[in-house]
Amino acid sequence: MPELHTDRLLLRRWRESDLVPWAAMNADPEVREHLGELLTREQSDAAVTLMQAEFDERGFGWWALEARETGEFIGRAGLDEVDEDMPFTGVDIGWRLTRSAWGHGYATEAALACLAFGFETLGLSEVVASTTVGNLRSQAVMRRIGMTRDQADDFEDPSVPHGPLRRCVPYRTFREGAHGPHHSAATPLL
Repeated sequence: MPELHTDRLLLRRWRESDLVPWAAMNADPEVREHLGELLTREQSDAAVTLMQAEFDERGFGWWALEARETGEFIGRAGLDEVDEDMPFTGVDIGWRLTRSAWGHGYATEAALACLAFGFETLGLSEVVASTTVGNLRSQAVMRRIGMTRDQADDFEDPSVPHGPLRRCVPYRTFREGAHGPHHSAATPLL
């Protein structure tokens, strides 16, 4: 698993010491506001095991996010394959930070490192992202890293029960020099 370094962050392999703060994040209603139900410690630990296995298998995935100045675990960021039941395919970028790390630009900094890895190392021509309609903080990060949204592609996440978290907005960006097809509601994101 390669490590990524930015001015303030280290994106690295998960450690045993990350499990407690990761579980605390997943039990925090504010962190989980746009993600659904709170997770138990067992569910959080299982997620780390799965994230590590997928990264090892594919060569990309979710890194643990560490503040370089303090060595503190502050969340995760990375790239993932879009779930099969989504109305588009591709590689998805995402992030989740502990509340104490919000508002410092860490999500944007980590996301830019992940995009660079996706485009330069993996050779991707496009990266997508999606979040709930109400997750304005994540949408702002998506715009800051150069992603754009076509409202015609907004969708309902089939994996989410009916309710406020079901309506989602997709964003996308292309590697410099790569131009994706024009898409509309009749053309799913690919």
